Amino acid sequence: MSYNTFGHMFRVTTFGESHGAAIGCVVDGCPPRIPLTVADIQPYLDKRRPGQSRFTTQRREPDEVKILSGTFPDESGREVTTGTPIALVIENVDQRSKDYSEIKDTYRPGHADYTYDVKYGLRDYRGGGRQSARETAARVAAGAIARKIMPGLTVRGALIQIGPHKIDRARWDWHQVTGNPFFTPDAASVATFEAFLDGIRKSGSSVGAVIEVVAEGVPAGLGAPVYGKLDAELASALMGVNAVKGVEIGDGFATAAMTGEDNADEMRMGNDGKPRFLSNHAGGILGGISTGQPVVVRFAVKPTSSILSPRKTVDRYGAETEIVTKGRHDPCVGIRAVPIGEAMVACVIADHYLRHRGQVGEGPAWPFAKSGG
Repeated sequence: MSYNTFGHMFRVTTFGESHGAAIGCVVDGCPPRIPLTVADIQPYLDKRRPGQSRFTTQRREPDEVKILSGTFPDESGREVTTGTPIALVIENVDQRSKDYSEIKDTYRPGHADYTYDVKYGLRDYRGGGRQSARETAARVAAGAIARKIMPGLTVRGALIQIGPHKIDRARWDWHQVTGNPFFTPDAASVATFEAFLDGIRKSGSSVGAVIEVVAEGVPAGLGAPVYGKLDAELASALMGVNAVKGVEIGDGFATAAMTGEDNADEMRMGNDGKPRFLSNHAGGILGGISTGQPVVVRFAVKPTSSILSPRKTVDRYGAETEIVTKGRHDPCVGIRAVPIGEAMVACVIADHYLRHRGQVGEGPAWPFAKSGG
């Protein structure tokens, strides 16, 4: 199987299956002498870790990461990156493969069982194998490294919708995100989400969600105008996450209802001698290149396909049947997609930062510096 690597200068290769011995990744292209220990990575994995509330799968995985290579003590004794591949591994300790033995020959509707089987001629039915969202833990670990590459970068995500229920953006408070099981920035939405998702969970069904990721501290000039557009590669990275079915940058699909006057992000000169934007409908990217404003990305996650309601399907021998998916599953996989989305955005921005530095130097070009404004 190919296509297990993403990125150009900052390259991430993930490996492992849901019910295998371990999952992990190899990060290549990380510059040397960046401080890096397990303590820099583990908090992000803890954020994604399953079994932390009744609203996520009850699979009990500690998700403890180990650094196998790519670091060494510097003169002061700090562990720093060496510029060589960084290998990370996370052991699987709570597999229950027997939960899937009854459906090993039956295709689960909404899952990749059929497409995987028709492509490769076999599939790992134990929790979905390589196609499982378990693989995304390795991406979160890689994202922790990516955040350390570009100075001043902050990447934060929040859940803004579960099913039909949306947050009130007027009550957005980043401090609330880590204080509730939904990673929502609207404290008043927690009770609504709890009641709604409890009903979904008890019925054995599932529901989708929308996540917003905001990257701040992104300088103007990252990206390229044709085949290396920053927004295109952000969309590609997020669409590569399990269960993601839609991505938008800035106002996204809402721009279809706008006029040119409404949509244009007007500009004025700031006190620092640089242009400032009066709005950010473009989500911090114009022509595939960052503007220096916050990069804003949203993505939609479909309902978890593993549900207790009987569904019509077929098996790999062509017989029509029904299926009920047992086991431990997220009633809303979108909740744990928040740290995954953050990681993918961080990886793409780190990659573009290194690519930009390799092409034009340390910092983005600034036209007004030559003319004096």
